[in-house]
Amino acid sequence: MIWLFKIGFLDVTWVDLVDIVLVSVLLYQVYKLIRGSIAVNIFLGVLALYLIYLIVKAAQMELLATILGQFMGVGVLAMIILFQPEIRKFLLVIGGTEFRDNFLKTLANWRGETNDETDVHQILEAAKSLKATRTGALIVFTRDTELKFYAETGEPLDSEISKGLLISIFNKFSPLHDGAVIIHKGRIKAARCVLPVTENDHLPAHFGLRHRAAVGMSESTDTLVMAISEETGRLILARNGKFLRSLKMKQVERKILDYLHNTEPVKWEEIEPEPAETELVRSSSR
Repeated sequence: MIWLFKIGFLDVTWVDLVDIVLVSVLLYQVYKLIRGSIAVNIFLGVLALYLIYLIVKAAQMELLATILGQFMGVGVLAMIILFQPEIRKFLLVIGGTEFRDNFLKTLANWRGETNDETDVHQILEAAKSLKATRTGALIVFTRDTELKFYAETGEPLDSEISKGLLISIFNKFSPLHDGAVIIHKGRIKAARCVLPVTENDHLPAHFGLRHRAAVGMSESTDTLVMAISEETGRLILARNGKFLRSLKMKQVERKILDYLHNTEPVKWEEIEPEPAETELVRSSSR
């Protein structure tokens, strides 16, 4: 056995180092698989519980270790039940051509062959027209994941962003208007997507289904959602279960760019309202 280095009474070998790296990669891949869904919270909770169990066991706290050990005993079965949809998708990805396509796409990104810049100008111009004509719209911006679970509920497009296309999609006579558009890495991934509707009872009474779906999607995923009311032309941005309304288009542009570039200066709940321009509303209270 070849020793690498020693930490106190622990002798670390190359095998131990490779083992740690592989486990880290495995956990990261599992996180990527469930990222963007509510399952990530369950996964982190189970992981935290397991780490507490290891600490308690190492501290020889027999009673607490026994209690936690009972949970760990059925942990595998519980994980299979809780993550059945994610496990199924993972196996489908590994067994299909999508795994190969994603691998090739990753190589292309390393070589700088893709353009991930989102044309926010086209989106804002479309939003102005949709507001002026009181055309309902629902647009989801996702930064880190394609939201395949939600994209699969709609029609796949994978097209470039343009003002005309967005207006056409949300035209009330279009077969794609009833649902959401998902935008990821500068492209419209899908249209007519079904989003989760918030169960919050403290939203304004005039909020329709689109606004409630925008808040619900922002509660369940790490996304920024724009909703435009069909009745009033009112635009809101939803993030982390909270929403901003009465925004000027310049403010809308700044919020979208901050989210896409991951440069949000503060959490939304810490933003001070701008008089007569911005109204920040907590969806958890009136």
